[in-house]
Amino acid sequence: VIRAKISSEKVVPASDDPLDTHKMIRYEIKQIKMFKGFEKVKDVQYVYTPFDSSLCGVKLEANNKKQYLLTGQILSDGKVLIHLCNYIEPWDDLSLSQKKSLNQRYQMGCGCKITTCYMVPCSITTPNECLWTDWLIERKLYGHQAKHYACIKRSDGTCSWYRGGPPPEKEFIDISEP
Repeated sequence: VIRAKISSEKVVPASDDPLDTHKMIRYEIKQIKMFKGFEKVKDVQYVYTPFDSSLCGVKLEANNKKQYLLTGQILSDGKVLIHLCNYIEPWDDLSLSQKKSLNQRYQMGCGCKITTCYMVPCSITTPNECLWTDWLIERKLYGHQAKHYACIKRSDGTCSWYRGGPPPEKEFIDISEP
């Protein structure tokens, strides 16, 4: 899990095997911050994705100021692979809660399981589950719950949704002042 800018992109062979005709896009990135994965790799210089969107390849904007939150897998050869099933989002599209949660709050939920609720009835089956209802309520996976809450493990071992303090409204006026 990293925050990065895309410096350039290049189409490269998927493997050294000359019989393999598959292509990959190699994005050269400027890593801004790593949130997870330190134990496997210190600095990511390239991320790879299948060339074809039909193989779950991801298209990112290179050579501009746009920053991304990238999640992916580290392969046995050390390459970082990203695809459509990973969470990949322009940094500026993340909510304040998501940005803050990346630093510590999401880590508190590593022992929790998030169960997606697609239709009613749905329920949790163990105390360490959080029920994700964005799809049921808003018909999208990354709705209000994903943007503003984190599933965290509490001291008693149960898991529940936690919302950090909301940012003050721009139009907020303290009516207690004269």
